[in-house]
Amino acid sequence: MPEFSYRARDAQGMAVQGQMEAGNEAGVADLLRQRQLIPVSIEPVPVQNKTELRLSGWFSGISLSELTMFCRQMYALMKAGIPMIRAIEGLATSTSSARLRQVLTELGGELEKGRTLSVAMAGHPKVFNRLVVSIVHVGENTGRLDEAFLQLSEYLEQEQETRKLIKQATRYPSFVLIALALALVILNVLVIPQFAAMFARFNAELPWSTQVLLATSAFFQQYGWLLLVLLIISGIALRYSIETDKGRVRWGRFKLKVPLVGDIINRATLGRYARSFGLMLKAGVPMTTALSLVAEAVDNAYLGDKIREMRRKIERGESLYRVSAQSQMFTPLVMQMVAVGEETGQMDAMLAEVASFYEREVAYDLKTLTARIEPILITIVAVMVLILALGIFTPMWDMLSAYRGGN
Repeated sequence: MPEFSYRARDAQGMAVQGQMEAGNEAGVADLLRQRQLIPVSIEPVPVQNKTELRLSGWFSGISLSELTMFCRQMYALMKAGIPMIRAIEGLATSTSSARLRQVLTELGGELEKGRTLSVAMAGHPKVFNRLVVSIVHVGENTGRLDEAFLQLSEYLEQEQETRKLIKQATRYPSFVLIALALALVILNVLVIPQFAAMFARFNAELPWSTQVLLATSAFFQQYGWLLLVLLIISGIALRYSIETDKGRVRWGRFKLKVPLVGDIINRATLGRYARSFGLMLKAGVPMTTALSLVAEAVDNAYLGDKIREMRRKIERGESLYRVSAQSQMFTPLVMQMVAVGEETGQMDAMLAEVASFYEREVAYDLKTLTARIEPILITIVAVMVLILALGIFTPMWDMLSAYRGGN
């Protein structure tokens, strides 16, 4: 999605500037008005500058656990009636994160100038995304800022738990695959060449399995550097491809089709959609605005495009149930829950149930993922050992039999 830099003025007439992503300049203007800012100028960020900002953004954000703790602490301080500036300054002095300390110090300075917290947070898009800023903005307008931070902390805690489950489930297969790759390199570069020299001295007729091993080893020794260069170039090309709009969409669709894990990624993403959408509706964010923010929160460009299409159809007057059915993203059971939520006017509660449904399924699938992948890994290892045994020991047995027969 294109990124725009803007200059605006808040309700007190103070100048505000920053950057945000939107479909066009009109979309940026709408988002600024929702934050009670008056646009002064909106300009697209050049592609080269946008790339530089993304590169610098790798080092400018804070971890999800730090953001969760910040929201939880802000909830406790707001609930206790601590003045906001004092709360921000207190957190800035007590945090152990240098980056978060810098951001909180800047937020305190903005608050002392009379700006609202949401406006100040919007000036740090690499730390506080639009979903966080919008929830805080709604909390400010309704006088329930403590509840806004409570909702954010619960949402971020659930997101953090899901990420931990995914890391735990993929750790074992990743280690096994890395070990297999290293074993292949060591065998082809160091071990098999020693046996090749021995077989050459005996001038024996080699079976097909041995010939395959020797040919593979010779290829690795002669073209290994080329394979490494191609691997690095492919990784860089993939990285830059994902930076483009079309590349992100293709990458998002590819992740959903990966065997064994694609379905888990899909349900985890839909759980994030339901959780964040329900959070926005509960906070009082308009449905179309909430869908725009949720499209970014799902972290999948392919599903994000589908959610934006849902928003456009709702703007034309269609119901949420109908556009959800047309998107073909949800199961019949989930669609029934959406229909009930729309009929009863409790869509936020139903979306929370949908999110819990998806999260339970994802948690179960992640627990059984290792059991499903393990037979595949064992089969791969068994095939490697079989080929290695046939290729190395078969000609040795033949030579040993020939030697005994000669004696």
